[in-house]
Amino acid sequence: MSQLHIINHPLITHKLSIMRNKKTGSKDFRELLNEIAMLMGYELTRDLPLEDVTIDTPIQKMKAKMISGKKLAIVPILRAGLGMVDGLQSLVPVAKVGHIGLYRDPETHKPVEYYCKLPLDIEDRIVILVDPMLATGGSASDALTMLKARGCKHIRFMCLVAAPEGVKKVQDDHPDVDIYTAALDERLNEHAYIVPGLGDAGDRIFGTL
Repeated sequence: MSQLHIINHPLITHKLSIMRNKKTGSKDFRELLNEIAMLMGYELTRDLPLEDVTIDTPIQKMKAKMISGKKLAIVPILRAGLGMVDGLQSLVPVAKVGHIGLYRDPETHKPVEYYCKLPLDIEDRIVILVDPMLATGGSASDALTMLKARGCKHIRFMCLVAAPEGVKKVQDDHPDVDIYTAALDERLNEHAYIVPGLGDAGDRIFGTL
């Protein structure tokens, strides 16, 4: 069964509280989102396997440990997911980046696909799918389905704020995908926005309010 990981480190919680404030402008919002993504990345990559290698220090040879096995790919759900890429890439600069384009239909609240571009070897990588908000779970679930259709078997989903409805949707549809979030909020409102949430993350990142 999919596991829900709430990464409520004090630094993350503090930065998220600033982001929730409606007075926080786009510049600060973007910077904080990057910082939180990087901090969350430490926990999300905690179980990456290590292997022994031999290196030369300035003093002598030694056995050291380095990350082994599958390489990483970061896949943001456009457009808001772009705000989390730089923070993760600062941890793993060699990670390849794909893009999935989905938008929420304002009438049905269901996701509509309009773009998908992934690394050629995506099926051989551990994929980190990122989107700041996990609201209804529709976009995340559809994006996960798209990744699996292209051969991905090792996927993790990372968001900033989640609603219980979205968590349930992803866990029901993709019980093999763990969810990492900085906060689990109360519920969705009648417009399918997370309560208390932080508004529309894409609009706040790009200043299109």
